[in-house]
Amino acid sequence: MPLLALMFYYAIQAYILLIFVWVLGSWFPQWKYDKWYQFVESLVSPYMNLFRALPLSVGMLDLTPMLAIIVLILFERLVMAAAAGGLH
Repeated sequence: MPLLALMFYYAIQAYILLIFVWVLGSWFPQWKYDKWYQFVESLVSPYMNLFRALPLSVGMLDLTPMLAIIVLILFERLVMAAAAGGLH
């Protein structure tokens, strides 16, 4: 696997981890005042805002992060398949 594709793979995985941390922040509201969480929020919020217009709430449960992660995984697999020569 080319080095660039591997770096892309790990970057997407790291971003998915940031989304999970961002979601955990809704359970720990005191994190909102920490600099590290504000940094995470500044990285994740622009991507999450792309999905905010969609009606993805079920009661108090917001499924937006789940859709965002699924889209990232699909994009990652598409790029990885192309890098491996699987797309013609």
